[in-house]
Amino acid sequence: MAILLNAESMFELPLSNPVLIFSLVLFIILFVPLLLNRIKVPYVIGLILAGVAVGEHGANLLRRDSSIVLFGTVGLIYIMFLAALEIDMKEFKKNSSKSLIFGVFTFAVPMLIAAPAARFLLGFSWISSILFASMLASHTLISYPVAARFNVHKTKAAIIAVGGTIITDILSLLVLAVIAKMSQGEINQAFWIQLIVSVIVFALIVWFVFPIIARWFFKHFDDSIAQYTFVLAMVFLGSFLAELAGIEPIIGAFLSGLALNRLIPHHSPLMNRIDFVGNALFIPFFLIGVGMLVDIQVLFKSAESLKVAGIMTVAALVSKWLAALLTQKSFKMNGDERTLIFGLSAARAAATLATVLVGYNIIIGQNELGEPIRLLNEDVLNGCLIMILITCTIASIETSRAAVKIAKKLNEGANKAAGQGTRNILIAASKEDTIDPMIELALLMQPRKHEQNIFVLSVISSETVDRESEERRLRKYQDRMVTTAAATDVIVSPLIRYDVSYASGIQHTLEEKRIHEVIIGQQKGEKDPGSVTGLKSQKLLARCPQIVYLIHGMQPLNTIGKITVVCSDRVELEASFPMLIERISTIGKQLNCDVHYYSSEGTLASIQAYNQANKGPGAKFTLFDDWSDFLILSRDVRTEDLFVVICARPGNISYHDALAEVPRHLAKYFNEYNYLLMYPDLQADFSIQTGQTERTGEILQKGINQISKTGDKLIRNILKPGN
Repeated sequence: MAILLNAESMFELPLSNPVLIFSLVLFIILFVPLLLNRIKVPYVIGLILAGVAVGEHGANLLRRDSSIVLFGTVGLIYIMFLAALEIDMKEFKKNSSKSLIFGVFTFAVPMLIAAPAARFLLGFSWISSILFASMLASHTLISYPVAARFNVHKTKAAIIAVGGTIITDILSLLVLAVIAKMSQGEINQAFWIQLIVSVIVFALIVWFVFPIIARWFFKHFDDSIAQYTFVLAMVFLGSFLAELAGIEPIIGAFLSGLALNRLIPHHSPLMNRIDFVGNALFIPFFLIGVGMLVDIQVLFKSAESLKVAGIMTVAALVSKWLAALLTQKSFKMNGDERTLIFGLSAARAAATLATVLVGYNIIIGQNELGEPIRLLNEDVLNGCLIMILITCTIASIETSRAAVKIAKKLNEGANKAAGQGTRNILIAASKEDTIDPMIELALLMQPRKHEQNIFVLSVISSETVDRESEERRLRKYQDRMVTTAAATDVIVSPLIRYDVSYASGIQHTLEEKRIHEVIIGQQKGEKDPGSVTGLKSQKLLARCPQIVYLIHGMQPLNTIGKITVVCSDRVELEASFPMLIERISTIGKQLNCDVHYYSSEGTLASIQAYNQANKGPGAKFTLFDDWSDFLILSRDVRTEDLFVVICARPGNISYHDALAEVPRHLAKYFNEYNYLLMYPDLQADFSIQTGQTERTGEILQKGINQISKTGDKLIRNILKPGN
């Protein structure tokens, strides 16, 4: 009997059993997007409508209790954090002035439209009208996950919209703070000084101190769970500091994301975990919570509420569309970009709710019946909830519509590039301390996911005594690399090969798998000046014609602060020159690092032209052509930088004798640094099928080198008449 009574109490509405509540929410998160995808409805709308259906104003299955509020708050902060984290910082800086202008437009236009509408159509006082207008000026990036799903969240239009969101929300919440203080008669000079100083201190802490702490943490702790928990803790610390400073926590989350942006590469396991947890759990909780606020019955309770809701909705949508139109005309954007900006900025939720609740709770007097007169009345509160539902729905639809068209254009270019052939990369794994740098490099070199095949090869030579033990050791290394790559949704194919030698095993695999690029690792702490490339690597360089990368990593690559690149003279004449520069540019974009090139005048001009033609990241160029003075570069390279040398092998057009000394210099003077040696491929008439190991250009180069060694005197003797 007790069991039956207990079972009945479990199903009393609203549900109170935490397990049942969580299960119901998870099933909503699972099935609603699956069902709506069939009818081409954005899942954001579905989750909000699901919240309406199961909330207290619907079927009353769930109460909007502290747990829903908690997860919803986390979800909103997560949206702002992800938006900042996924921004291309170089593009963001490039478009920062445009974001500022859009932020002013999307704040000023609603203020100019909504304030007079509230004053003359609804009969509000001017102070209530200004607060009413500020409520419509703010917006929430409800539809940002839609843009992210179509991979258009890094376009110029999306970056401008995200940046403008911060501007308009700051201004709107500043209006709220000022009017709240004015209604209490507490506005004075001390208020402004305290607000300005606290905001400046908050911004300085997040922008300068957070990256220092994060870089130290990532250097010393490589546990994936610890790194994710650390990032989450920093984001919420930033949000809390924002509240202490007197601004909304979403501003703190966004600034924290910008501060940590360069330390979390877009194609990294950590970024994948952050993105996965947010989109799978926290953000859907927030959307469901927004829906639970909406009371459809309000439409039938009061004609005044319906009137207010209509005016609010029309003013909100028209003003944001005009702001998007002004932005389009100002920066000569196309219609799809305008629609995307409008879709991202049309939805109202968090900041709007904060404003209306504060205004509703401010009592400025009493009427003849002794009832409180509120700064924003109950009709505005009810109308606001209806407006939230309508604007979120329209914003999601418009964002989806624009994102589809923009993504189609982007994919046309991507498909054209993909049609040139998928790159096959081979990682030669043999030593434990080279595993992490090699797989990190392979993942960072990807311009987009799934554009290259990655193989991990370990060779067991015929001289190995205990082959089973050696295979177990190598399998363990390979499993580690496969797991790391899988966390970024990249598939790595592990290979074990028995062969007569290390170099021979790799050479045969290059032929079988049609490999284009090879990554090998240099052990940490190797101080022998003659062995920076190692005997195995030297043989590999001599026997394989592919592009070869040799990575020496002393710290995680995501903590790199700058990339310094030294290029051999005439490297622009190499067939693989575009690929090498593209790889460097991609790494720079992933790490949000500045790139500084050193080379001869002609080579620097070619690199600069390539970057401009392919919209590469901004770079700095310095003339350097004296390779005998190679060590002078140590003055410009720091231990937290990545030092890249585009070298060459005998037979390369860009090869010269001084390059033979580069590995020795790196081993002796740069042993504590992160460096990467890049070797262009050997093209021309190299024949894999015949096993030929020297090509005509290599033979000619050797001949030229030999002639140079005989000296001018011998040449003159040969050319004397009679000899």
